[in-house]
Amino acid sequence: MTLLDLSAEELLLTTRAVRKRLDFEKPLDPSLIHECLEVALQAPSGSNAQGWHFVVVTDSKKRKAIGDLYAKGFALYREMNESAHALRDKASDELDTQQMERVVDSAEYLASNLHRAPALVIPCVEGRTDEVTGRASTMANASQFGSVLPAFWSFMLAARLRGLGTAWTTIHLMFEKQVAELLDIPFDRITQAGLSPVAYTKGTDFKLARRKPLASVLHENGW
Repeated sequence: MTLLDLSAEELLLTTRAVRKRLDFEKPLDPSLIHECLEVALQAPSGSNAQGWHFVVVTDSKKRKAIGDLYAKGFALYREMNESAHALRDKASDELDTQQMERVVDSAEYLASNLHRAPALVIPCVEGRTDEVTGRASTMANASQFGSVLPAFWSFMLAARLRGLGTAWTTIHLMFEKQVAELLDIPFDRITQAGLSPVAYTKGTDFKLARRKPLASVLHENGW
């Protein structure tokens, strides 16, 4: 397949969370997902353990079941202090409010239409850190998720190059065990780290997003 003509920096700057511009009607060749996963396998992992796994869901009944759980979780998410809805209500100026309105609108759209994506991809990692406590807990969690999230970001970048859209979300993890049972994922030893719909995008021109200025988040030689 022909890749989009993007420099490495353009790729990094324009890989967006795509929700409303996912093309649910255009058929998706599963081999494209496999190509993106081959790229993902080159990412680093803790101790080079390569404990990642990727569950690709194309079965319509399973996508519908996951979509139903996602919608159920989204209803809970709406009421959380960390939700996009809450951040919209706390926005400090008109531009922030407008941006968060768009985020809320697209998030609501995805919650209603997740099952329509031709594929859902769930990155997983071997092991569980649910019961780890004490001084090792922060390291365990950081190492666990840090050993799969770089690979999934590589997957998303590779998807963008192929004209595919992705949107990293974690809302289904409120019902991780139910999804594990649906997909025969061994819950006792495999952790799901996220989920993304995958579909062609409606158009391939994506722009930089409005972000906080670097000075507001940069700390040098201390906080």
